[in-house]
Amino acid sequence: MNPEEPQTPASFDEWLEQTEEQEPTAEPAEKPASELMLETEAPILADEPQVEVATVVQTSVEAEISAEDVVAELAVETVVVESNILLQSEAESRLTELQQTEAQLKAEIDQLQATYQTLQSQVSETQTALSKIVQESLEQLEQRKQALQISVEQLERRQERIRNEMRTTFAGTSQDLAIRVQGFKDYLTGSLQDLASAAEQLQLVPPVVKEREKPVAKEAKPAEPQQSTPQFAQQQFQDTNKQVRRLIDQFRNQPDYYGPAWQLRRTFEPIHAERVSNWFFNLGGRGALRTMGSRLQNILVASAAISILHKLYGDRVRTLILANTPERLGEWRRGLQDCLGIGRPEFGPDRGVTLFEAPTALAQKADRLVKANQLPLIIIDDSEEQISLGLLQFPLWLAFAPDPKVMRDRDFDDDF
Repeated sequence: MNPEEPQTPASFDEWLEQTEEQEPTAEPAEKPASELMLETEAPILADEPQVEVATVVQTSVEAEISAEDVVAELAVETVVVESNILLQSEAESRLTELQQTEAQLKAEIDQLQATYQTLQSQVSETQTALSKIVQESLEQLEQRKQALQISVEQLERRQERIRNEMRTTFAGTSQDLAIRVQGFKDYLTGSLQDLASAAEQLQLVPPVVKEREKPVAKEAKPAEPQQSTPQFAQQQFQDTNKQVRRLIDQFRNQPDYYGPAWQLRRTFEPIHAERVSNWFFNLGGRGALRTMGSRLQNILVASAAISILHKLYGDRVRTLILANTPERLGEWRRGLQDCLGIGRPEFGPDRGVTLFEAPTALAQKADRLVKANQLPLIIIDDSEEQISLGLLQFPLWLAFAPDPKVMRDRDFDDDF
């Protein structure tokens, strides 16, 4: 059959039957719109040629395929659009968060910049204030230094003028005379006491032959004080040494702040005990000790020695203090009162403590005490640059040697 020839209705019915025989088991499915259109148009097209029907069928099939493709593409595009919309919403929310974070960071940066500027201004103000304070302090110190230098120069000139006046004017001569008169007074007092004691011992009645032997015995008695002269460094005085060590340990370990008079009432440190032990056992009670650095510390060491000697020899001990100025002697008097618990009545020519400004008068007093069977203890202040040789003949003397560095500085000041 020529396809170009028009087909009859019989031939079209045969084609349809062949098509149904090819799919006998297939259940009638929901026909698409194109097939429904073909079915409705079939009676109309029955009269048309067969070629046109085939063309229409092919066109409908192609339209169906293209519609399915369009639906699939539309579904894909819908999914893509939905995903794009979701991503866009997430991106917008993320963008909003980032913008908020950016705004916060900008605010913090602005705040930090403002704080930095404030701190920088405060630091600059503080530095300026410190520089002003330092400058003012330096100026004040410089002014004080200049004022002190002027005062020192004035005091040096005044000291030199006073020294010259002491050497040449009536004031210096009168002070020297007063010292000599005081020494002569002490000498006369001692001589009168010796004379009175000698007069009491005179025997106006002629002695009997038997009584002539008594002066021999009396002459032998003065030798006893020489035997009882303290000899702390010798080995045969073991009992005395033990008693001295026991007293030093008692001062260190069991201080009695409310003890009787002539007993040490102050805290006794190991350095003080070492100085006192050195003076008793190494120097034998006759020698010089290095100064403790202050007069109060020297008084404490001397008070310990005085207290020990009073424990050993009682009222026989007479302390003689030598210092070159009344101020220093006043410090010694107050220090001994504080350390030994004694009062002002204990200070005087015939008392337990006597104060001297001149070594000559002290030597004369010590000589009279030795003759009266007393035990003089000579204590020399560290202000004495020279010691009289007459003081070294007595059995007990304690001198405080000044620090060599202080002596060099003093000599330099004098030379200047």
